[in-house]
Amino acid sequence: MSDKVSITTDHGERVEAQAPIIISASRSTDIPAFYAKWFINRLKAGYCIWYNPFNQQPMYVSFKNTKVIVFWTKNPGPLIPYLNELDQRGIHYYFQYTLNDYEKEEFEPNIPTLTDRIETFRQLSDLIGRDKVIWRFDPLILTNEITPKTLLTRIWRIGNDLKGYTNKLVFSFVDVTAYRKVQNNLIKETKTFTKENLYIAEPNQEQIHEIAEGLAKIREAWIKDGWNISMATCAEEIDLDRYGIEHNRCIDGELMKQLFSDDNDLIYYLNYGRLAEKTLFGEDLKVSLKPIQMKDKGQRKVCGCMISKDIGMYNTCSHFCVYCYANTSRKVVRANKDNLNDTSESLILK
Repeated sequence: MSDKVSITTDHGERVEAQAPIIISASRSTDIPAFYAKWFINRLKAGYCIWYNPFNQQPMYVSFKNTKVIVFWTKNPGPLIPYLNELDQRGIHYYFQYTLNDYEKEEFEPNIPTLTDRIETFRQLSDLIGRDKVIWRFDPLILTNEITPKTLLTRIWRIGNDLKGYTNKLVFSFVDVTAYRKVQNNLIKETKTFTKENLYIAEPNQEQIHEIAEGLAKIREAWIKDGWNISMATCAEEIDLDRYGIEHNRCIDGELMKQLFSDDNDLIYYLNYGRLAEKTLFGEDLKVSLKPIQMKDKGQRKVCGCMISKDIGMYNTCSHFCVYCYANTSRKVVRANKDNLNDTSESLILK
């Protein structure tokens, strides 16, 4: 839910813009890793442009009303020096930090080493608090060599280095059949997959339950060691409640209420889907409203996220992960990055 406001662009033009309360940055690309300076420049400018990937129509997005930004990243390091800019503006934030271990397979060819990513995770957690850094091992991928036991071992090892630095682990199972881009990238960018064996990447029901049971045992061990970490799936239909694994909400209004409870305007919005109207003296007008649900209808049916505005663009992420659904090819990504500068209005030049 977003108000419309009038803004002046960098070129002096008056245009209408959406002014969302919650920004997602971003499901489509890694803004903290590759576009941290661009993001801060746009924040200072007060707006950015987002292009609809289906019809290429531009949308102006104003930061005027922004109260929360949810960052999605595999490398938040470049953004960390700029977080004080958000603090000074009174904008809240938390991170969905994907920390996988596919180093041997080179499924994520352009990310820092696992050791460096763990260290950055701990640094970020120390800086902003472990409640605001959510660990994602996402997606879970199988090969002839990567069995459910292999994945569980890797999660166990990373988790032992993250004890006390996060409160939640989120995971999902790779989607291959649903995305043509993923199929093409897995075949083209790896020696592991061919057109004939793509199906092995997605765990079957038996393997899913094997992984879930193993995760439950891992969590039990961590709890005995004093780390009360929760576990959740992202956009998965399967019910794993019996293992103590819930369905996640990555853009999570309830989490925001806990983390940012002192922001009355935000809490009002999270309850009623609108900002409170003010009196001449700056007090909230007393309006009788009923709490509403704000599920993001633009996401998949099984996605639990609340409504937000994503400002990322496809074909702009240089991690080049082989399971990525957001990139068509490395060539397209490189062309977009070559044309981009830190003061551009959008992540893609038109």
